Amino acid sequence: MVRKLLLLVTLLGGFAAIAGAQNRVFEMRTYTCYDGKLEALKANFRDHTIEIFKRHGIESIGYWVPQDPEKSKNTLIYILAHPSIQAAKKNWDAFFNDPEWKKVVGESEAKNGNVVSHVDSVFLDPTDFSELK
Repeated sequence: MVRKLLLLVTLLGGFAAIAGAQNRVFEMRTYTCYDGKLEALKANFRDHTIEIFKRHGIESIGYWVPQDPEKSKNTLIYILAHPSIQAAKKNWDAFFNDPEWKKVVGESEAKNGNVVSHVDSVFLDPTDFSELK
């Protein structure tokens, strides 16, 4: 666990260095799954979604499951970066219209039924003292 935390800190530091003076907007998304569906959602992200995000200019910062015992059963939280809110809207439109994404969702729903019961999305601006910008 300590190694993973050190890797995360190193990666976040690298992102901060790469970002430099850019004014990106971050998006924190929280997915709440139906009972027993979290592993199917994680598999979709691991096997498909992240690569499709990249094609549409959506930068993945990190993915987490809460430590809280109850929320850890059905919650995935992740942070993305976009050049702007306008770019985010354009990127999401392109993502949701991507033929591969539509295929992945169709196959997942055929196998697992509906996976996600609720999505919360919050756009964030880094503070002047944030290392990650």
